[in-house]
Amino acid sequence: MSIVADNSLLETLVLASRQAGAEILRLVAAGFEIETKDDASPVTVCDRVAEVVILAALAKAAPGVPVIAEEEVAAGRIPAHGDTYFLVDPLDGTKEFIRGGDDYTVNIGLIVDGSPVLGVVYQPAVDRLWGGLVGQGAFVEDGSRRIAMSTRPLGQERAAVASKSHFNQATADYLAQVLGECAYVSVGSSLKFCIVAEGRADLYPRLSPTSEWDTAAGHAILLAAGGRVDGLDGTPLRYGKMAFLNRGFCATGGWEAPAIGPFMTEFGGGGDLPQGV
Repeated sequence: MSIVADNSLLETLVLASRQAGAEILRLVAAGFEIETKDDASPVTVCDRVAEVVILAALAKAAPGVPVIAEEEVAAGRIPAHGDTYFLVDPLDGTKEFIRGGDDYTVNIGLIVDGSPVLGVVYQPAVDRLWGGLVGQGAFVEDGSRRIAMSTRPLGQERAAVASKSHFNQATADYLAQVLGECAYVSVGSSLKFCIVAEGRADLYPRLSPTSEWDTAAGHAILLAAGGRVDGLDGTPLRYGKMAFLNRGFCATGGWEAPAIGPFMTEFGGGGDLPQGV
């Protein structure tokens, strides 16, 4: 299945993510219950309704292009797909969302030949949106303004961003070796990619498993802004892996960081098991 990854498609994803975000905010105002999925992770009606909105928008904009979406996968509905497909996380950062935090996001990414080429990340709680088309550039929308953005070169003053929920000793050891003394930003969801893409941080290492729908949109935006995302061996992180699982990765503003593989333990890496799916 082929699709043209262009600005028109990007605008469609921008609109779909905003519509999904509006539904999340509506349900938050009305109140919602928390459920537990088979993998013990939390889920809410907000996740499911946002995903329905996105699936409908993508079916209209790109008929026939498979969509691999988190809640659909959790329900056992995984479409047959080739080298081109969408990856959707309708509400990334559900744990923080349930706690009442604002750093949850709506994520839509397009994968072509194993690489993310287009992505949108929307933060409904503060009405902030990031988008990117690889080869064409990236932007951030803050209110009614759309501003072009790019990564920053690695300088003397350095900053790292890492997960609120998954920071571990291996991550601390890696940061100490790569950056030494540095500022540190802790934030949830795919916002970590966006912070590096905006040039507000230099490095985002993840030394524990994530699902591919967690990373595709932010990965695309970072690439479009001039950054890079590498897997365990220091080569570009690829998509279409077993169980849609990333064992680990390192995202930077475009400079080549040491491979994270040697810092990971077998348990921390998660193996090639369907954890998080």
